[in-house]
Amino acid sequence: MIDTSGNTESLSPDQLRPPLNQRDYPTSSPPCNGSVQNKTVRFGSLEPAHLTLLKHSTLPLVSVLTLAICMLLGRQPLSRQFWALALVAFLISAGIFSPLDFQFQPSLARRTRRAASRIFIEWSCVAAVLVFIAVAFKLTQVFSRDVMLVWFLATPVALLLLDSLSVPIAKRLTAERSIAERFIIIGVNEVGLELARRIAQCQTGGNFLGFFDYRSAGRLTEALEHAVTANCSARDLADFVRRNSITRVYLALPISTTPRIEELIQELRDTTASVYFVPNIFAFDLVQARCVDVSGMLVLSICDSPLHGMSGIWKRTFDVVLASVVLLLCWPALLALALAIKLSSPGPVLFKQRRYGLNGEEILVYKFRSMTVCEDGAAVQQAVKRDQRITPFGAILRRTSLDELPQILNVLEGKMSFVGPRPHAVAHNEAYRKLISGYMIRHKVRPGITGWAQVNGLRGETSTVELMRRRVQYDLDYLKNWSLALDLKIIARTAWTVWRDHNAY
Repeated sequence: MIDTSGNTESLSPDQLRPPLNQRDYPTSSPPCNGSVQNKTVRFGSLEPAHLTLLKHSTLPLVSVLTLAICMLLGRQPLSRQFWALALVAFLISAGIFSPLDFQFQPSLARRTRRAASRIFIEWSCVAAVLVFIAVAFKLTQVFSRDVMLVWFLATPVALLLLDSLSVPIAKRLTAERSIAERFIIIGVNEVGLELARRIAQCQTGGNFLGFFDYRSAGRLTEALEHAVTANCSARDLADFVRRNSITRVYLALPISTTPRIEELIQELRDTTASVYFVPNIFAFDLVQARCVDVSGMLVLSICDSPLHGMSGIWKRTFDVVLASVVLLLCWPALLALALAIKLSSPGPVLFKQRRYGLNGEEILVYKFRSMTVCEDGAAVQQAVKRDQRITPFGAILRRTSLDELPQILNVLEGKMSFVGPRPHAVAHNEAYRKLISGYMIRHKVRPGITGWAQVNGLRGETSTVELMRRRVQYDLDYLKNWSLALDLKIIARTAWTVWRDHNAY
């Protein structure tokens, strides 16, 4: 193998052993051959146990410590009632709080903004649960309300302060382990380079001894800041691992080089190094990529919905609560609008149209009728500016988006969400799915009353395929980056968009 430092120029080849032929290897079956039955893959972590404990327990402990300080400052005794509240607060916080993020980020301000919003939402949930328990069990008189109020206000500040100090704390706690860990990356490619960058941000990354690659130095065009060893054979690599006490070997080789990967794994079995395979799934356009455990069998999700598990529960809870509140507050306005529609033009109050919902299933979407027609056939004409089919009162409804209010009923039915890709008529779907790549992926979540595309200037008519393509791009971006915080942001921007936007007609 040929070693280079900081570039891909080879050293003298006489310093190294030439690559071995395939016939030099043992004839026993490679470790990846054989039946997959009774083999399982588990999810795990490379971080030490004490760091995992620190990530998950520190923030709940800070909330309890803040409670104790507030009690002492308020001259309240740390009685048995205090310890009971502390235990309940710790258990609830441990279930709701996100683990501390120990990865270094160059922008401290950006990290602080993200942490502040997350901490505020999570602590609000904890406080809401505690208040509910206190009211339900009539415990509001056990503690001073002033002390509880100070605790509720002071805890987010304490949590945010700790979050800002988490990286240097983790660095100090893992310094010795980081020095002991020694690793190499096999594969001088985009995946290998990105892996090295991300490990460098991790507090337990270890000591990086450089890249290895089976290709010649002339074929390695990537600019590197680390040493590169070219013309690497499996046996040379195993010798290097033994001589340098390497603890981790990362295989960032293309999946097409499976025979070479088998060769490397076979040789590395004669070492004590841990071996990790890094598949290049980043070559695909990823939508909510994740590792999935199917009864012990590892599956890589390339294109998936973001609303699995607790994410789906939080999203649905948010929709039901918000829809119930809006319906409770706005039912007189809904009745008034329905009466105005009935008196202003002949026809039904509600317009029902078949559209595609979650997983591409057909649903009936409700709207206040704003036209003289109720089209729902194989061909549906999209509304355009100064459309003669729009009634005078319907023009007001469409301009203010009040015609969308009956879709609150769709939300309560579970057919729609407050925020998501806007549903299109079935006829439009069948046309655009043939013209726009990835169009149907937008149906991996429930359609929304408002969406990411609408608050970014794509509300109303899509007169060209390019406009619809841009709308779909925003919808896919929403799927990739979904969070409750993003939903709240879209709802807030929707009100402003409706007020100033003139694209809806």
